[in-house]
Amino acid sequence: MTSEKELGVRLDKWLWAARFYKTRAIAKEMINGGKVHYNGQRTKSSKLAEVDAVIRLRQGYDEKEIVIKKLSEQRQKAVIAQTLYEETPESIAKRETYAEARRLNVLNNPAPDTKPDKKQRRQLIRFKES
Repeated sequence: MTSEKELGVRLDKWLWAARFYKTRAIAKEMINGGKVHYNGQRTKSSKLAEVDAVIRLRQGYDEKEIVIKKLSEQRQKAVIAQTLYEETPESIAKRETYAEARRLNVLNNPAPDTKPDKKQRRQLIRFKES
């Protein structure tokens, strides 16, 4: 019988087992939607994941670049799931930079305390039309 490492694991199953997505259906949807790239290219959810492959995935505002270290078909505890991959140092630095920029933007451009009233809405509409 061949081992798991020789055969590989479906990419959607591996992403689910590594706890990047809550369900395999969501993992499959993200892959098919182009949010996951395998070794620099768009891929299908049925692609067999291999050790040392580079995966780039987007989750909300974050884009992560990870390297597969181990294969698993079973979803386990988060501590174990984190041993399945390693995020590249460049990816970590990039995410921290973007997170800081988002944080500063929120502090510099706070949302108003209240919604505009009817008179203010009319003024906004007139301003946008002119």
